[in-house]
Amino acid sequence: MNIRLTLVFLIILGILLTLLSRVYFLSIKSNTYYEELSKNNYIKRVNKIPIRGIIEDRNGEKLAINEMGFSISVKPHLSSTKNKEKLENIIDSIIKYFPQFEKEKLIREYKKEDSSYNHDFIKIIDYISYEEFLPKYTVLSLKEDLKIEFSTKRAYPQKELASHIIGYVGKASKNDMSNNELSLYNGIIGKNGLEKFYNSKLQGSMGYKDVKVNALNKEIEILDEKEASVDNNIRISLDVKLQKYIQDIFTGKSGAVVVMNATNGEILSAASFPEFDNNIFVRGITPKEWNDMKNDINHPFTNKVINGLYPPGSVIKMGTALSFLENGIPEDFTVNCTGTLPIGNRNFRCWKTQGHGSVNFRRAIAESCDDFFYKGSLKLGIEKTSDTLDKLGFGNTTGVDQINEFLGVNPSKEWKEKKYKQPWYIGETVITSIGQGNMLVTPLQIARYTSYLATGKLPKPHFYKANYEEPKELGIPTKYLDIIRKGMYDVSYSPNGTASKHINSKVTIAAKTGTAQVVSISQSEKVRMKESELQYLERSHAWITTYGPFENPQYVVTIIEEHGGHGGEAAGDIASKIYDKLQELGYIKQ
Repeated sequence: MNIRLTLVFLIILGILLTLLSRVYFLSIKSNTYYEELSKNNYIKRVNKIPIRGIIEDRNGEKLAINEMGFSISVKPHLSSTKNKEKLENIIDSIIKYFPQFEKEKLIREYKKEDSSYNHDFIKIIDYISYEEFLPKYTVLSLKEDLKIEFSTKRAYPQKELASHIIGYVGKASKNDMSNNELSLYNGIIGKNGLEKFYNSKLQGSMGYKDVKVNALNKEIEILDEKEASVDNNIRISLDVKLQKYIQDIFTGKSGAVVVMNATNGEILSAASFPEFDNNIFVRGITPKEWNDMKNDINHPFTNKVINGLYPPGSVIKMGTALSFLENGIPEDFTVNCTGTLPIGNRNFRCWKTQGHGSVNFRRAIAESCDDFFYKGSLKLGIEKTSDTLDKLGFGNTTGVDQINEFLGVNPSKEWKEKKYKQPWYIGETVITSIGQGNMLVTPLQIARYTSYLATGKLPKPHFYKANYEEPKELGIPTKYLDIIRKGMYDVSYSPNGTASKHINSKVTIAAKTGTAQVVSISQSEKVRMKESELQYLERSHAWITTYGPFENPQYVVTIIEEHGGHGGEAAGDIASKIYDKLQELGYIKQ
C-alpha cells in the first residue's frame, strides 16, 4: 500500500514539475525569444560600404582611383502580375534617359532579387558616370519608386603603365563572396597584382547604422552607428616618371625591367612588356580583346617580372663563382681556356671558339669565359653549387608583394630524381654552371641577387612599406664579394668586357651580361649561326644585370629582352639610359 502511494506521489510530482517548467518557458524564455523576434522586426541594420582605397606612386601620382557616379535602385514587391505594368513603366522611364541599357535585362536583374521578404530597394544599375547622370538627376531623384545613390567605378588613369604590378579589380564570384563578406555588398574584389595582394587594406572595413523602422519600413530613430573605414589608401614605391621613361625606351620590345634600391629592396620601377590597359577588365573585356591578347606570341597577360621563367645564362656566373670561393677553390684559381672541354664523347665549348687563354676569377666574369666555370664546377660538384645558389635566392620566391610568384628552378641531383626519376649526369653540372640546362629564374630573382653582390646583404623586394624586411647577411666573406665586384666593373670598362662597347652612362656601372638560349645548340657545332640569322622566336634572350654607382652602390637595374640576342648589345644602352634618368630624377648623387 505504501509503495503504491509513493508511486502515485512521484507521478503527480513529475507532472507538476513538467507543468511548472512549461509555464516557465512560456512566461520567461519564450517571452525573451519573441521579444528578440519583435526587435528584429522593427530594428534594421543598414550596412555602410567603404570606398575602395586609391593606389598612388611615391610622389602621389594616382595609379588606381574611383570615378564618381550614381547607381539606380527600384522599389521592391513589383514582380507580381498585377504590378507588371508599373514595373515596366518604371524601367521605361530609366531607359528614356539612358538608352544604352536593355529593358529585359534590367527587369531580369530586378526579379532576381525581389521577394516578399526583401523590403529594400533593389539595385538594377551599378554605375552611371557623374557627367552623364547629373543633367537627369533632378528628374529621376523625385520619382518615389526610384532610389538614386552615389556610386564608384575603379579606374586606372595611367592605363598600360605598370599594369601587371598594379593589377585590377573584377566582379566578385560566388567563391569570392563566401570568403570575403565585403565583396558580397560592393560586388568587386582585387583580381591581380597589388589590387589583389592588398585587397583587405584597399577595400577597408564596413560600417553600419542600426535604425528603428515602422511597419512601412521607414526610419524612425537611429539606435547605433559606426562609420566605414576611410584610411584605405596605399602609397607604393614606384615612380611614375621613371616608369613612363622606361616604357618609352622599351617600346616595341618584349621582356622585363626591374629598378630596385640595392640597400633595402624598394622597387622604383617594374615593367613587364608588352603591357595592357587594366581598364578593359573593369568595363568588361570583349571576346575579341581576350583572344587577341591570349594568342599574342609575346604573352601580354604574363607578369614577366615574377612569372617569366628564363635560363639565366651568364648572369648566374657570379653566383657560381661565389660557390667556388666559399667551398674551398682558392682565389688564385686559374684555367687555360682553349675554347673546348672534352668530357666523354662530348665537347663543351666556350663562346669564344679560339679560347681565352689563362683565366682567373676576375677575367672569367669580365669576359664571361665558359671554360673557367666548366672546370671549376667539375672540381666542386653540383650539390655545393646548388646550395650556394639556393642561399642567393634561386629556386625560392623573393617574397615580393605580388600574387603567384614563381619559384624558378635551381637544379640538383635531388631535384632531378624527384621530378624525373632520373640520375644526374656530369654534363648537367657543366652546363648548369653557366646558367643553361634546367636552370630557370625570374628577372626579380636576378635583381635581388645583384643587390646582394653590390651590398653584401640580400633584401626582400617590395612595393609597399608593410612588406619591408631587414636585408639578410649570408655569411659569405666580403673578400670574395670584392673579387666578383671587380669582375663586374671590368664587364663595363675593361677593353674585353662583354658590355664595354655598350655602357655609356654618366654613372659608373658594374654589370654582367648574359645570353639565354631558347633553342638547344649542339656542342659539336664549331661555327654557330649568328643571332640575327635565326628566326625571331629562336633567338636567345638578352640579359644584363647591373648596379651603380660602383663605389657606392645605390640601385640595381636588371633587364631581359626576349629574343634580343647578346645581352650587352641589346640591353647595355637601355641600362645606361636608366641610370642617367635615375641621376636626373635625383635618386643617384655621385
